[in-house]
Amino acid sequence: MFQLGKTIVSEDILEKEFVCNLTACKGACCVDGDAGAPLSEEETKILEEIYPKVKPFLRKEGIEAIEAQGVWITGTDGDLETPLIDNKDCAYVIFDGDTALCGIEQAYNQGVVSWKKPVSCHLYPVRVKDFTEFAAVNYDRWDICNPACALGKELEVPVYKFVKEALVRRFGADWYAELEKVAEDLKDDPSPRRR
Repeated sequence: MFQLGKTIVSEDILEKEFVCNLTACKGACCVDGDAGAPLSEEETKILEEIYPKVKPFLRKEGIEAIEAQGVWITGTDGDLETPLIDNKDCAYVIFDGDTALCGIEQAYNQGVVSWKKPVSCHLYPVRVKDFTEFAAVNYDRWDICNPACALGKELEVPVYKFVKEALVRRFGADWYAELEKVAEDLKDDPSPRRR
């Protein structure tokens, strides 16, 4: 772990390799698990605003879940998250054949909304936990992502490079530039001075 501004970062995001492999996993992260995608308070307001534009992209089951539960919910642990369909699929999931995709992202890709998707989804496999004084930035290892780990290793793409756009979105370009410096230091000296 090392400190970067007001974040404590796991070296795993620099050392582990990862590239999503949708043809292998079929978007399992959107349909497996026991909770919806984590949301910030600001993102709940965005979802409320864009839902009418996103709704035409969603499945009937997703619309029903959202209209019964709300565009976002408070999970059992008190965290804000996306609602689920029958405690499984994210309510915003759509399918292309048997591959799960994000209905919000499809609306974004077609220029209907200007918000890509929850930053927690965009960041995956990086998870951020906010505390009072700092945010913890960690690599989340999940067995359903084994194909992504294998592809990342084959292509030699570290986690932080795979999620660059999302890290910049969450922490800013200056923070990411500092992260790249730490990664370079780590390459040059496997035991760099902690920042």
